[in-house]
Amino acid sequence: RTGVVLVMAWVMVAVTGKFREVRAVPRGELGFVLASGAATCASWLCYYRALQDGPASVVVPIDKLSVLVTVLFSALVLREAIGRRYLVGLVLLVGGTLAMLM
Repeated sequence: RTGVVLVMAWVMVAVTGKFREVRAVPRGELGFVLASGAATCASWLCYYRALQDGPASVVVPIDKLSVLVTVLFSALVLREAIGRRYLVGLVLLVGGTLAMLM
């Protein structure tokens, strides 16, 4: 999956004609992009391993609840504002995920 995303990202760079702009991205930012790609790849490998070891009915809801970690990170570290619509969506997402466990 990560490979497909990587290929499609480069296809979009080519289609939009932004190859020259890629060279202008600071090395530090490219490092973050590469680290993000590596983390995504590792996450999927762990997910598929968990599916081999446990039932999907348990693994999938746990994976979906990782959105709570993302929201917490965005609020505490990135200082993103969390509005009412945001919270309603989060509650619905978590509620639906918890319903899968039943």
